[in-house]
Amino acid sequence: MSGNIPERAQVHARVLVGAIGPSYSGLIQADFDIYRRNYRAVDRITFECVADLFQAIERAYDIVHLFIPLASGGRLLHADRALVGGDLIAKCCECGVKVLWIANENQPDDYVRGFRAAGQKINVVMTILRNGSNFDEFLQRLLDRVSAGATFVSAWTALVPQTQGDWQARLPSCVFFAGKPDAQLFA
Repeated sequence: MSGNIPERAQVHARVLVGAIGPSYSGLIQADFDIYRRNYRAVDRITFECVADLFQAIERAYDIVHLFIPLASGGRLLHADRALVGGDLIAKCCECGVKVLWIANENQPDDYVRGFRAAGQKINVVMTILRNGSNFDEFLQRLLDRVSAGATFVSAWTALVPQTQGDWQARLPSCVFFAGKPDAQLFA
């Protein structure tokens, strides 16, 4: 016996970059291209309604990166029944999603009221302001770290230190909930 401990098997992450409706076509393509630089299995889908999105989430994605407009109170637009962000989080948790990223800009109050994630085993990123090309640069730097083996939380905290500074102007404005701190998303 050599005494070497075998490395944990690395499972390659599956990514869904999606949108409800055609309004975000340019942004969805930009974010899809960034994911494709880091991951092999990336699907890009434009959904007509939330029900179609929920069906797609059942296909065992690790990262769900969405463009989904919100109505007052964090309600999901294009839903055939009253759904809030918390329902989306619950569906993602049920299906084993490790990271849910709402990539389009929404109002902070709508996130606070509709996206309750306390106690859920998932990392949730909610975008308030993309901040132009700064979003693309941040996403690329984050995925470079995460696809190489860093946990999502450690990669995030390395890029977004919890101190004040002029570096903050070069980042998107996002709310991050770390409900699955050990999540690894290998390329």
